[in-house]
Amino acid sequence: MSERRSQGDLWPPYPSAATPQPRQPPQGAADRDVLTVAELARALQRGIEQAVPRQVWVEGEVVGARPASSGHLYFTLKDQTEDASIDVVMYRASLTQRTRALVTDGARLRTRGRPQLWTARGRLQLTADRIEAAGKGAILEAIEKLKEKLASEGLFDPERKRPLPKDPRTIGIVTSAGGAVIHDICKVAARRGGAHLLLAPARVSGMGAAESITRALRMLENVATVDVIIAGRGGGSFDELLVWSDEALVRAVARCRVPIVSAVGHEVDVALTDFAADRRAATPSQAAEMCVPDRGAWRREVRHLEERLVRCARSQLAKHAAALGVMEHTLDARHALAPHRALLEDRRARLSHVDPRAVVAREHGDLLRTTERMTSLVIARVERERGELGRIVAGLDAMSPLRVLGRGYAIATDGDGHAVRDAEELEPGETVHVRVHHGRFSARVTDRKPD
Repeated sequence: MSERRSQGDLWPPYPSAATPQPRQPPQGAADRDVLTVAELARALQRGIEQAVPRQVWVEGEVVGARPASSGHLYFTLKDQTEDASIDVVMYRASLTQRTRALVTDGARLRTRGRPQLWTARGRLQLTADRIEAAGKGAILEAIEKLKEKLASEGLFDPERKRPLPKDPRTIGIVTSAGGAVIHDICKVAARRGGAHLLLAPARVSGMGAAESITRALRMLENVATVDVIIAGRGGGSFDELLVWSDEALVRAVARCRVPIVSAVGHEVDVALTDFAADRRAATPSQAAEMCVPDRGAWRREVRHLEERLVRCARSQLAKHAAALGVMEHTLDARHALAPHRALLEDRRARLSHVDPRAVVAREHGDLLRTTERMTSLVIARVERERGELGRIVAGLDAMSPLRVLGRGYAIATDGDGHAVRDAEELEPGETVHVRVHHGRFSARVTDRKPD
């Protein structure tokens, strides 16, 4: 070829779409310009960039979705009306958990990206950085398919539903530690007479929420005293509530050891965990009312039983007094009252166990024992430190120069303040300063004698 082609130049020049080029007659093989594959690929890429100079939104149906081991996501967008499709790649840095959940075969998506030519395979692909559902229909369709799948496996069968305990020892709570749900449940529990609540905090929306909720459920079901679990969150957008329809989470709810009350969002919000749980509550507050026994109602029931007991006793006394006499009537009345008395004593015993005064007394006793133990530990620690400090002070005092001076010794220093260790360091007539145990004085050297 007559001209040298640089790495970035297009050869022959790429024809503009607006300016038609005249058809050239074929030339001989010796005179023909031959492009390398890389040069052709660069020419095609430049043509694509000129045709689509910026990012575009493309809508279509997902087919062949496949996540790669590298973390990237590959799928094909197919036109729903015509026979056309384009490969799409979304790199790991742009992916979120919600995005991965959206990209399923059959879903209708809107994808934003730029078309590029993958030179390694000569394949046109759309490099995407954002994906949205093409409306709620696609997501709801996917949820409905999952619902039908799980229902066919029997996870939603009414026969699987277990009754909630009437007087649970501990109520497990799976929700956000900083949200309003836990506060609402505590308010309801306090209003109904109190209950033992155990919170397993979890993320209730966003990336990793399904795994976080599943871990919290497993933690609570391993606690022997947990008799029922409330799992839920407050209201939110459609996307925020999608995590409660995650397949792994729904299966974890269905196989949980203890009964579960699902309380997701408001009454109009529906998640698949509502179908897998043993009971569904319209709100978290209603879930608390389902699980926390009403102590006030129990007290009213006890009073009602007492009144019935009295009426029954009086009726029995009036019925048998004339015929059997006072003694026989008394024996019969006691026999008739025995079942009611046993029920009354059982109610009284259960109420006394949860009576606020009894609970406060038990907690106060635990606090006193803990305080006494801490006090004894602190006193013992102080005594040990005091003894150690005494030993250190005694050792320092024994090494103190003042103790040596107290035995009659003295320290002599020259005019520069240096301690005199050798008589040869002094000259007759030189002034020295002498430190004794009490005070100090100055002296003049009149003579010196070596040892």
